[in-house]
Amino acid sequence: MKTYTFQPRGVCSREMRVDLDDQGVIQDLQVMGGCSGNLQGISALVKGMTAQEAVRRLKGIRCGTKSTSCPDQLALGLEQLLAQG
Repeated sequence: MKTYTFQPRGVCSREMRVDLDDQGVIQDLQVMGGCSGNLQGISALVKGMTAQEAVRRLKGIRCGTKSTSCPDQLALGLEQLLAQG
């Protein structure tokens, strides 16, 4: 299992840490900053989900008038990890 850390942009959260197993399944997600209840909910929902499926479901979600959101930033971070192989 590997832990990846990245800084989201354009949202309230400051840092995201995701643990992926060797099959690309999310084992844990921790988000620092942002809307605590919503981010705890997102973390609980993505556990056990493949990173690819999380990207598919979360990419493009917007927060209010912002062009992005914490779920979208998670999707973009996971997408970059997947592209690195």
